[in-house]
Amino acid sequence: MMQFQNTLAFARELDQQDELKPYRQEFHFPKIQGKDVIYFTGNSLGLQPKRAQKYVDDIMKDWRELAVEGHFYAEKPWWDYHERFAKPLSKIVGALPEEVTVMNTLTVNLHLLMVSFYRPTAKRFKIICEEKAFPSDQYMLASQVRFHGFDPKDALVEVKKREGENCWRTEDVLKAIEETGDELALVMMGGVNYYNGQVFDMEAITAKAKSLGANVGWDLAHGAGNVELKLHDWGVDFAAWCSYKYMNSGPGNVSGIFVHQKHLNKKDIPRFEGWWGHDKERRFLMEPEFTPMPNAEAWHISNAAVIAMAPYLASLELFEEIGMEKLIAKRNVITAYLEFILLDIAKEVGSSFEIITPSNPSERASQLSVFLHGEGRALFDYLMENGVITDWREPNVIRLAPVPLYCSFEDMYHFGQLLKKGIQKNK
Repeated sequence: MMQFQNTLAFARELDQQDELKPYRQEFHFPKIQGKDVIYFTGNSLGLQPKRAQKYVDDIMKDWRELAVEGHFYAEKPWWDYHERFAKPLSKIVGALPEEVTVMNTLTVNLHLLMVSFYRPTAKRFKIICEEKAFPSDQYMLASQVRFHGFDPKDALVEVKKREGENCWRTEDVLKAIEETGDELALVMMGGVNYYNGQVFDMEAITAKAKSLGANVGWDLAHGAGNVELKLHDWGVDFAAWCSYKYMNSGPGNVSGIFVHQKHLNKKDIPRFEGWWGHDKERRFLMEPEFTPMPNAEAWHISNAAVIAMAPYLASLELFEEIGMEKLIAKRNVITAYLEFILLDIAKEVGSSFEIITPSNPSERASQLSVFLHGEGRALFDYLMENGVITDWREPNVIRLAPVPLYCSFEDMYHFGQLLKKGIQKNK
């Protein structure tokens, strides 16, 4: 195991050894006091890739010069623009290319996928989720349950953390699945919890639910582009993710979806349908009966929002160049180094930070959530004023995401020094 040091020289040495170091120059950084910020909120909105501008400009140029003909005669024709995402995204989420597509936004896609995969009966109607899931998921699940005539108090089974613990235990999730038994219609959880950064054991949870005949879906807003995923091999029924966090596509941008191969190329699956999910070769015959595309595109409703998709495609080019294996390798080291810095600074200044993200590297990714015992909002404000862009969550937690694509080890060192000054200033 590497012996870390809380020194500028050591941080710079790690940067020199980092083969992803050149990719930092591929992104635009906001500036505070004339300097690039230390950016810890890629788990909320990724930085803008410099090459994104050209991808958008290309579409604007084609629109200007070709107008409607851009659908077929642009360099990247608009009518099949979304097809360019299948191959690179399949590598990121562990899928077959035909199981993946992009459309709409995250919660919209989860609702559309629930049409297909939450089919409750009088007996089998319950959904298992984690307690205090991201609010949008809570609203989505509760509204779906009510839409089908059930009371969320009866239908939603929330797996809680044990008293006094900050993380869920896999055995508790598996036990909840077992106890719900043949009443269980669906397991629908966040693969990586937004608050504490915990990575759930998606493989084990999926396998357990499938053994009892339930469907399984994952919200991968904090997972896609951040953790190793094997959605096809795990037998997941469906998943969806946003693209603007770890995949840097821009604010509120398009979502990706996964639908397992076993559900594809079926006309009888319940689904809300629209023109762009209809057989591509027959789409312009304007036929009255829907014939689904043989892949995940069958869940498309409307044509591709190509201006929105352009920055996502630009960012995926970076993922193609690097590969998830190298990103995850750096992620593990830089997250561990940040953890070391935090604990070392806490020791220096006599503060009792509590890192509520799991210490086991296999249960965490590019995020450390830190409970600032004895420190308040003033410390967060000090960090923000001095060039550290981080995230505050009530009651007293800051979330730090050292994204491997553009964060440096030197960033981690300088953050530690600012943290120390902020604590000393507020004492």
